[in-house]
Amino acid sequence: MGSHFQILVDLDATPVDAKVLAARGLEWLVEEEIVRAERTDCVLGAPWGYPPGPRWARAVGREDWEPSDGLKIETGRTVFHGGQGDAGYAVCPCCAARVDLYTDEWDVIEGAWEPFDQAIGTWHDTGRAAVACPHCGRAGELGAWLWGNDHYAFGCLGFEFWNWPEFSPGFLERFAGVLGGHRTVLVGGKL
Repeated sequence: MGSHFQILVDLDATPVDAKVLAARGLEWLVEEEIVRAERTDCVLGAPWGYPPGPRWARAVGREDWEPSDGLKIETGRTVFHGGQGDAGYAVCPCCAARVDLYTDEWDVIEGAWEPFDQAIGTWHDTGRAAVACPHCGRAGELGAWLWGNDHYAFGCLGFEFWNWPEFSPGFLERFAGVLGGHRTVLVGGKL
């Protein structure tokens, strides 16, 4: 069965402003009664999180089922990923060409993943990394590449919701506004 998660990642938050933005986002979620202010043991892999509030449904597209777990807020340089599986491809931010990482049968394409793997390690250590596109030859910032199924995002702030129904586009747009209109991406997955 497993546990599902959705992580709203702020792509523009810096290490300096991530904690302030995290507090602003949490305050809004509590005011909207989407989550509760008191922390409990409601998230996987963390001692404390924020449980769903009485108006959690304001955040979701359909009320298929009630969330069973809560919110964990991650600050600091983090490689957010979709858990099981992997991105089948990446899209160059310079030329929009698709760089396949696996075949249609999910066999690794030799040499395709290595530049990304090296860049992810560099980004995690330094906060900056670029990957040269095999199609156009230009180097695009790692955080600007798009990933199949939004499997990866690179940032210093993530709001990680465990076992919630799918969020509505309106909620995601309002949440991005609370974060100062920053670029955001939703990474979803399962463990």
